[in-house]
Amino acid sequence: MRHNRMTVADLRTMKGKRQMTMLYVETLDEARAAAVAGIDILSIIDPLWTPEMREAAGDCFVQVGLLYGELVTAEDYLRAAHRAMRIGGDAVYCAAGLGTIQALAEEGIPVISHVGLIPSKATWTGGFKAVGKTADSALSVWRHVKALEAAGAIGAELEVVPDRVAAEISRRTPLIMLSMGAGAGGDAQYLFAEDVLGCTRGHRPRHAKVYRNFRVEYERLQRERIAAFREFAADVASGAYPAPEHVVGIDDREFEAFLNGLDAPA
Repeated sequence: MRHNRMTVADLRTMKGKRQMTMLYVETLDEARAAAVAGIDILSIIDPLWTPEMREAAGDCFVQVGLLYGELVTAEDYLRAAHRAMRIGGDAVYCAAGLGTIQALAEEGIPVISHVGLIPSKATWTGGFKAVGKTADSALSVWRHVKALEAAGAIGAELEVVPDRVAAEISRRTPLIMLSMGAGAGGDAQYLFAEDVLGCTRGHRPRHAKVYRNFRVEYERLQRERIAAFREFAADVASGAYPAPEHVVGIDDREFEAFLNGLDAPA
C-alpha cells in the first residue's frame, strides 16, 4: 500500500508555520492509533522497526531510533541506518558523535540528533535535570546545535531546556527542533505514548501530560486475566473442561474397528 507521508522537505517547509505533533510509540496498536489521529511524526526504536510497523504508521513521518551503546562504530550506525531506511524509515535518530552523524549525512541519510538533556549522556550535564538555565549552559546548547548543522543533521530533539532559550534557538537554526519539555518555541511537540495514555513506567517527567488512564484499565484486565486462568485450572481439576463440545467425536463402529485393530497381531 502506498502512503502520502511527509518528507524531510515537507518538515522543513512547515518549520515556523505550525506546531507539529510527535509521539514515541512501541506497539502496532499505538502506531495505528497515531496514524488515524493525524500525528505528524513518530519515533520508533530500531529493534521494534519492522515492515509491519511501517504499515501501521501510515502517513506518519517516522524517525527510527538507533540505539546508542549497542551500536558503537560509524560502520555499525551506517549498517543499521541503511537497514532502517530500507524498511521505510524517513529519518534516523542518532545520539552518537558528530563524526558518526556526518558519516550518515554524507550517505544521504536524514539524521535527527539530540541537544539539551540527553539521557544517554546525562552525567555530563548533572543528571536528569533541566539544561540551559544559565547563560553559559544555554550557549553550550546553542553551540551543540550549530555543530549538528555543520555535521549535516536535519533536526534535533530539544529536551528539558527553558522555553525562551528553546524558542530563540529554534528561530535561529534551520534544524527541525523537536521539543520535549522545551516549550512551544520548537517546531514539534514530542511526548511518549505511555505518558499520554497514563501508563508511564517509573518516573513521569514534568513535561508529560496524561490524556487517558490506561493503567487502571490494564490493572483491571490483569485481574480478569488471573481470574480466567484460575477458572480454567479449576475446570481441568474438576473435569468440567474439556466438555463434549470441545472434543472431536468418532462413530461407534469406527471406534470399535479401531480397537480391534489395536488388538490385531502386528
